[in-house]
Amino acid sequence: MEVLDWGGTGKPVVLLAGGGNTAHVFDDFAPKLTDSYHVYGVTRRGFGESGYEDTKDPADRLGDDVVAVMDALKLQRPILVGHSIAGAELSSVANRHPDRIAGLVYLDAAYSYAFDNGKGASAKQMQELRGPQPPPPGVGDLASFDALQKYYEEIDGFRFPEAELRQQRESAPDGGVGKERDFPGSAMFMPLIMSGKMYTNIPVRALVIFANPHGQGTWVDDNKDPQVRALAVAYTTALSALTEKQEKAVERGVPTARVITVPGAHHYVFLSNEAEVLKNMRAFLAGLR
Repeated sequence: MEVLDWGGTGKPVVLLAGGGNTAHVFDDFAPKLTDSYHVYGVTRRGFGESGYEDTKDPADRLGDDVVAVMDALKLQRPILVGHSIAGAELSSVANRHPDRIAGLVYLDAAYSYAFDNGKGASAKQMQELRGPQPPPPGVGDLASFDALQKYYEEIDGFRFPEAELRQQRESAPDGGVGKERDFPGSAMFMPLIMSGKMYTNIPVRALVIFANPHGQGTWVDDNKDPQVRALAVAYTTALSALTEKQEKAVERGVPTARVITVPGAHHYVFLSNEAEVLKNMRAFLAGLR
């Protein structure tokens, strides 16, 4: 397992990336916590520099990987912070080893793969939604990794860390950006999302942050094409209703959770709304023992 250590002093905080990303996606975010916490990041199996072995039970196997890292680093009751699909890992560890962790932070990560008591939005419903898709990076956008960062900033309204983009794509011989990497771990995601495995409880204190309504990025916000605008409105309306349904299921079904909604935030809420996420995380983490 690839583990990043950003240093710092205080309680250990372990950051877990969303689907398709590596721990480097937190390269800009993590250092802002090191004044009060010792911050680590884990790249899940099958991505980046982490090795891969297939599994028929991805949720608990990935949770076991997190526990193995905790053991290897001798971390005493860390706080686990997960983005997106990493919510499954958070819930797996919490349900099987509640005494091993101090708390959880779900960064737009508490969907049905992380909590499902039958009253929220199903994975199938979420998967069926389709929003407008931006144009892929052009030749100029792939001239350098700096240019690719600017492309994403124009599309999404924020930049991905350069090291994360270098994990996602090969470097071309001329210094430009090469083809996308094919990570074997991608094969786990649909079985993980659609397996029907249900975590009906989150038995530790948790901060649950939802982006709702989801921001679709600068490309959509500034787009004048009526077809794009219509598709964006339809997508946002449907997604907002499902997200609200899931939020209410978590609020009513998990008494240990503090649920916060960040309107207009991107799914990468810790990048699009960094200051607000950090503020809420600090308040929550300060109250954990």
